[in-house]
Formats: sequence, structure tokens, C-alpha cells
Amino acid sequence: MNIFGITGWKNSGKTTLTEKLVAELVRRGWKVSTVKHAHHDFDIDKPGADSFRHRQAGATEVAIVSGNRWALMHELRGEDEPPLEGILSRLAPCDIVLIEGYKRESHRKIETRRLAAKDRTPLSADDPNIVAVAADFTVTDKSLPVFDLDDVKSIVDFIERTTGLVA
Repeated sequence: MNIFGITGWKNSGKTTLTEKLVAELVRRGWKVSTVKHAHHDFDIDKPGADSFRHRQAGATEVAIVSGNRWALMHELRGEDEPPLEGILSRLAPCDIVLIEGYKRESHRKIETRRLAAKDRTPLSADDPNIVAVAADFTVTDKSLPVFDLDDVKSIVDFIERTTGLVA
């Protein structure tokens, strides 16, 4: 499975870049999946919905299925957060999985940097799995490939080469 990550501090542009990367990869004909690491208290369900009521009643897993999409929610109920590998193993086959977040995991990643970010300390200094940087300002350290945060086509070219999607 080809995986590539987008990492960075809060408000560094991770989600916006991930969205643009997905769109460009799909435009080029690739089947793309994503994994987003979220904060502990996120919820994709709405109070009052049938699926919410099922979870509130104690169900560990609730699948919602329609003619357009399906979703599976799993309540941890005191279990540890599953490792990234466990999540990846549940995904359907695809050409590439983009992983947003997961700063401490060992897959190849691009680090996003924005002047407006809460923290601008470079993550790449302590993470050998960061293989490139995308920023909205001039990066003086050129030890890694550096891209403009909005240069999506060049970033996707890099991802295709790095993951082996293209030679």
C-alpha cells in the first residue's frame, strides 16, 4: 500500500493541502483514500440520530449504510486508540492513502508550515521521515525539498515519484 503523510503544527495548512492533493491525485486517475488523525473528542454523529442512539445504548460498532455511502463508527469504550497500521488494514484497496496528522508515525511525510500557524518550530529537525516541506514563506534550510504550499502539481509530482506511483 502506498502511503504518504501530511504533517505540521495546528493551523499550518494540513487539511487544505490534503484536500488539494486528493483532488489533483484523483484528477490524474488515482484511487485515493485518506486517514485523518483527530482530537479525542471528535464525533461524526448527531445527537438524536438513530445511529447516535445505538451508540448511546452501548453498541461498540455502528454501521450506517445507504445507496450513496456507508460509514462504520467504532466506540473504543476504554480500549486504546488503534495503531495506524490497524486502521490502514481496514481500508479498501486503493492506489494511495494520504495520512493527515500522525506526527510521530514512521511513514514518509511532507511538513506544512504557515506564518499563521500556532507553532512554527520545524518538525523535520527531529523526524527523519519528513522528506519535504511545503510553506507559505521562504524556507532558508534547503536540506529537504521545499515547495510553495500552493504548488499542488509539483507536490503531487514529488509524491508520485517518492511513493513509486510513477517512475
